[in-house]
Amino acid sequence: MTAALTLVAIAVVVVLGAAMSRRFGASAPLLLTAVGVVMSFIPAIPEVEVGPELILFGILPPLLYAASIRTSLVDLGANKRVIGLLSVGLVVFTAFGVALVVWTLLDVPFAAALALGGVVAPPDAVAATAVARRIGLPRRIVTILEGESLFNDATALVTVRAAILGIAGTVSMAEVGVDFLRASLGGIAVGLAVAWALAQIRSRVNHTTTDTALSFIAPWLAYLPAEVIRSSGVLAVVVCGILLGHKAPVIQSAQSRTAERLNWTTIQYLLENAVFLIIGLQAHKIVRDVTASEYGLVPSIRLALVVLLAVMILRPIWVLAFGALISLAPGARREGGYFRRAIVLSWAGMRGVVTLAAAFLLPATTPHLATLVFVALVVTIGTLLIQGLTLPWLARWLDVHGPDPREDALQTATVLQRAVAEGNAELERSADEATPPDILEQLRVVGQRRTHLAWERLGVTRDDQPSPIEIYRRLRRRMLVAEREEVLRLRDTGTIDHAVLEEVMQTLDLEESMLAGIEARTTRLQERMILTPEPQRGDCEHLRDVPTCVEPLTPDGCVDCLREGLTWVNLRLCLQCGNVGCCDSSVGEHAERHFRTQGHPVMRSFEPGEAWRWCYVDEILG
Repeated sequence: MTAALTLVAIAVVVVLGAAMSRRFGASAPLLLTAVGVVMSFIPAIPEVEVGPELILFGILPPLLYAASIRTSLVDLGANKRVIGLLSVGLVVFTAFGVALVVWTLLDVPFAAALALGGVVAPPDAVAATAVARRIGLPRRIVTILEGESLFNDATALVTVRAAILGIAGTVSMAEVGVDFLRASLGGIAVGLAVAWALAQIRSRVNHTTTDTALSFIAPWLAYLPAEVIRSSGVLAVVVCGILLGHKAPVIQSAQSRTAERLNWTTIQYLLENAVFLIIGLQAHKIVRDVTASEYGLVPSIRLALVVLLAVMILRPIWVLAFGALISLAPGARREGGYFRRAIVLSWAGMRGVVTLAAAFLLPATTPHLATLVFVALVVTIGTLLIQGLTLPWLARWLDVHGPDPREDALQTATVLQRAVAEGNAELERSADEATPPDILEQLRVVGQRRTHLAWERLGVTRDDQPSPIEIYRRLRRRMLVAEREEVLRLRDTGTIDHAVLEEVMQTLDLEESMLAGIEARTTRLQERMILTPEPQRGDCEHLRDVPTCVEPLTPDGCVDCLREGLTWVNLRLCLQCGNVGCCDSSVGEHAERHFRTQGHPVMRSFEPGEAWRWCYVDEILG
């Protein structure tokens, strides 16, 4: 009963803390860690003891899997060199750097000092990416942080395991190397094997609930066998999750992908936030143990602050030094503001639950064990507090920001345009003479509505002139409310079977959720600061042959709409003759008609603050 109440209490605090952090724009990891620290010193609250097995075998596998199935294999491949230097090289560099500091200041064997170095070396995926997404860092930085945090735990745990063997006796560098290779290669092999087996099974499973259940056990199917053969369970889970996430559109149905995404989002939400509350809840016990230890609290505090400083200095040294070498290497991606981005990346080194769990793995015979665990706690909370609070300020000061939301909207519209064009082409190939023309038109209208919606998100909202899609969305929402009320009235009469009513309600809920999602994305786009769009990578001969801007023939609006008395939604400017036409969401669609009649291939947006161009021939942004 006590355990059940504890779990419920933790869940309630996690939900309330996360909600408050969203409400006030605070960092959930920081807030929940602080709440946990305060709660741990309240006598009325029972002490929560969390062993390393619960974290490493119970919490870590699903956390890693939830993050890895959302990680892009393509993006990891594009940044593999940087991620490798951080997840392996930086962890080893930090572990030995901290070990030298501890070995110098504390009377412990070097193996024990190295164990602590391995404990505090890996940054936490949740803490770093939570802050990065909240303040809007560039996607490449977020990808590197995610990739680093997914793989660095394996390096750190192997380092800790080798150091523990050194504490117990003697271990040679050859044995450490063999252990590292066995952990790495074995973990990757297990991850590949489990991913292949699950892909084969899930591609043959048509039942959504069964497929979701298989995804729930996937983390342990990869983690446990790898640990049994003394390989890295962390690597096994990460490899398995990344591959299954990459193959999901092929091996899973749309219903299965949606169900898996929703269920894992909830699990990840609870676990990610719970781990930081758990970190804080360990504070009182750790402080009590170090106070009663032979070394004492005050000397332990001094040592912990020195180690914290070393951890925060070693990362920038490594990142900036190797970042400079990478940027000068042949074929390296040279981006504007590279060193500003590198500075931000070097400061995103917040530690998390793996650091504390690894500290609890140290054997009871380790010299000054209480002090070493206390140092791990201080480093975890200290990096969360110092780096977590100052990272947003540093990013703003260096003007390192995420992608322009209009740039995202442009790419979304482009992808949808390409997808709908291919769908229409397939429609023409698949239809025959017996296909009713009204069915073909309905199918074309569905794709047209999707592309119009994507392009309209880029336009300036006019309260007095809503777009056709906005009118459709508003009226359809009202219709859905009326339809739901009627269904509920029929339910209350008791004349309709519950299963029938449930099926009807599901269809209404699905459509309303789609409309609500569209409105939410549009609102976020309008609320976020609009920056100058970055240059497009798209290029073609038509884009190269026209100027970026020409003098408009009719600056007041679409010349054809003005003549015909129509209302436009957004305006487009022909870059060959200066004709101003209305977009495809407008009734007249005069911009595309101008291209069809005159053959002028390139237009640009004629809306305030927009400079993107579109080639009608190659269907590419420029």
